[in-house]
Amino acid sequence: MSDDAATRLEAVTRRIEEARRRAGREDPVRLVAVSKGHGVEAIRALYDLGVRDFGESYVQEWQEKAEELPRDIEWHFIGRLQSNKARFLADQCAYVHSVDRRKLGKVLDQRGEEIQRILLQVSLGEEESKGGVDPSKAGELLRQMEAFSKVQVVGLMGIPPYVEDPEENRVHFAALRRLCEELREDLTGRDDAGAEAFRQLSMGMTNDLEVAVEEGATMVRVGTALFGPRSY
Repeated sequence: MSDDAATRLEAVTRRIEEARRRAGREDPVRLVAVSKGHGVEAIRALYDLGVRDFGESYVQEWQEKAEELPRDIEWHFIGRLQSNKARFLADQCAYVHSVDRRKLGKVLDQRGEEIQRILLQVSLGEEESKGGVDPSKAGELLRQMEAFSKVQVVGLMGIPPYVEDPEENRVHFAALRRLCEELREDLTGRDDAGAEAFRQLSMGMTNDLEVAVEEGATMVRVGTALFGPRSY
């Protein structure tokens, strides 16, 4: 398994680096290994290769894995989040990517003792099943989050529709990048520290990560290309 993991990790890393070069980027792109549906041993194989960022979508599954795995893993919660589950994430995840309403921020703020970094999930492609705040209301949600002292919004996350041709999603990634730039500009002058922190763009998966990186992704969430198909 370790040989397979190394081969897959090398291939994904190469894809990211080639996309960065094409875009003329010098800033890093964080690889989040989406481990939902995969066992502890598969995660450990990537951990042993140096991967430290792992993404989970279900609270109970994540909790069970976290108990068995090294404490220096940076967990990213990337799935749709219910407010009654959000309390378990406070102070336990490096990033919560899927905050799309005020109530989630409030729960994280009330339950946390330390600053919780979050990303606002923005709806891309009008797919309601994937969650996300409407782009036109993202600014309002960001202002609502400013009322919470234990929550820090560090950027945006989006999940575009699945398409056979990744180029079809370029328009969505570009729109999310522009929205991030607009919101950061809005923060400047009102909250300069918040504006400086507001630079993360979590977008791009196995099928379209190159296009996402070319359009400014700072985090890509990759599952299948690293772990292979899930077996449920």
